[in-house]
Amino acid sequence: MISIAERIAVPSPPARVWEVISDPAQVVSCISGAELGAAHDDGSFDGTLVVKFGAVRVKFAARVTLELAADESEGRLAARGRDGQRATRFTAEATFRVRQDAGSDGALVDVSGEIAINGKLASLIESGAGAVVTRMTREFSEQLIQLCAGPAAVTVEAGTAAAIAETPRPAGLSARLRAWWVRHFTRTRKAGNAHAQAE
Repeated sequence: MISIAERIAVPSPPARVWEVISDPAQVVSCISGAELGAAHDDGSFDGTLVVKFGAVRVKFAARVTLELAADESEGRLAARGRDGQRATRFTAEATFRVRQDAGSDGALVDVSGEIAINGKLASLIESGAGAVVTRMTREFSEQLIQLCAGPAAVTVEAGTAAAIAETPRPAGLSARLRAWWVRHFTRTRKAGNAHAQAE
């Protein structure tokens, strides 16, 4: 079992950090070796990640689900998958929370989670996990800080589904995921409006 407990300081307002970290397309752009695949009607999506453990590079494919609690700036990520040789399986769960950094105008992102690995490469991966997590956290933090410092995207409240669809995204990310994300926000807004009218 690999445990993750990280705190990332980002010198940008919490609202901006949440905007970025709650968008899978933008998060994936911060992770070296990660790519998005097809989005599914149940809200999950496919993804791949290439990780280097010493001299060995392992490519994992996974089905990922993301649950967001925007009012609390919290999210939960779950993933299940295997390596390209189908010899090693993994399950992962992580929660993250964006909050104000009391010592500055920036934000803190608290991340905690666990990864369980079974199969042929389990011992290799677990033995090198500490160094890999440290390296990936550093790279992710650097990219997240840069991305949050950039121009804000069109928000759901201020724009429409069409505006979201037209928001620029990093090159190479799946158009299908962006289309799913637009459908997701559209359904969420309609459900929220219907609930408000019912009350």
